Amino acid sequence: MISMDNDAPVRRSDPYLHPGVYLKEDFSAPRRDPFSTGVPVFIGLCKSTPDERVNKVHRLRVWSHFLSEVGRTYQDCILGYAVRGFFQNGGTRCYVIVVRDLNPGTVEKALELAARFHTIDLVCLPDLGEHRNVAFDLQQLVVNHCEDAGDRFAILDSWRGDKSDDVRQQWSAIDGRNGAIYYPWIRVRCFEEEHGHRASTILIPPCGHVAGVYARTDDSYGVHKAPANEVLEGVLNLERHVTNEEQDKLNPHRINCLRSFPGRGIRVWGARTLSGQDSWTYVNVRRLFLTTARWLAWHMLDVVFEPNDSRLWHRVEGELQQYLLDLYQQGALKGRTAADAYYVQCNARTNPKEVIEAGQVVAEIGLAPTTPCEFVVVRLIYGTSGVSISGPTRPEQNL
Repeated sequence: MISMDNDAPVRRSDPYLHPGVYLKEDFSAPRRDPFSTGVPVFIGLCKSTPDERVNKVHRLRVWSHFLSEVGRTYQDCILGYAVRGFFQNGGTRCYVIVVRDLNPGTVEKALELAARFHTIDLVCLPDLGEHRNVAFDLQQLVVNHCEDAGDRFAILDSWRGDKSDDVRQQWSAIDGRNGAIYYPWIRVRCFEEEHGHRASTILIPPCGHVAGVYARTDDSYGVHKAPANEVLEGVLNLERHVTNEEQDKLNPHRINCLRSFPGRGIRVWGARTLSGQDSWTYVNVRRLFLTTARWLAWHMLDVVFEPNDSRLWHRVEGELQQYLLDLYQQGALKGRTAADAYYVQCNARTNPKEVIEAGQVVAEIGLAPTTPCEFVVVRLIYGTSGVSISGPTRPEQNL
């Protein structure tokens, strides 16, 4: 502020009395983003959780919150390992619901609790990997929940000790677009016991670590990037080392393998959904459409109860055009021009009289999502002049 009174005395309460650099500490609350991705709910068992915290939703932003909000960790706390693995791999926010058992009714009630939180877009039940007798039905229940909610995706585990034939059977028994299976189990460091002794390692299902990879990839690139060829942090080894020949058989069955590569660490080496539909082969493609639906549900709330006429249609179409243009500029959609990558229509054709009378507004969108480059082919050409290399190229017929 500049004062025009030159005779005004210097205010000694003013901390800035001479030219220089001043450090001012300003602690403000972190900005809350109401629309984000890579936010899982973990549903599972924890015998140290007090009764009053069971069947309650706990919001965690750091791993230490598990200890203060959920319960004490112990050596075979699979739920705790999954949540720890999520934060180790770049996750920044998750929800935890502790249940007393894995009966269908109990799990269904937990999923109903999770359905109230629209910030959730991933679902993990790490304890199912040790309960084969109920896991098929419960994993299908989780996938159905994601389908019904229309805004989330299930990260499923194989079972401990499974071989290739076993996990292929699991894929054939579960149906749905909004889910993916990861194989095999992973080996991590154990929690410390109460007496302070640290056991060496333990085998656990990978869903928590993989959920962290989803969150990390979303944050670095966006949901349009396949959450694959990413290092799994905090993983010491794999239960089984999948060979190229084994993955040749698993890939067509949409099983996402975890692979160990010398000098490159243990990585997620697959990004395929459970779906047998070619349009929904890839995790990132399916999640792009789910995220678009979530964005629409969130950002279109302010048009509720507006007059349903051409002005509203034009407004909806304009906001959708801008959102999809942003996706195109991020590389989420393919096409030489934006017109090749997407289209939006919200007009009299999509909103005939019967739609208006029903109190609805219908917008039609089409997206051309980019698909991951799974197979890179380098051709070695032998000739009289020696060996030359052509490529790499991407064989579209294999995708």
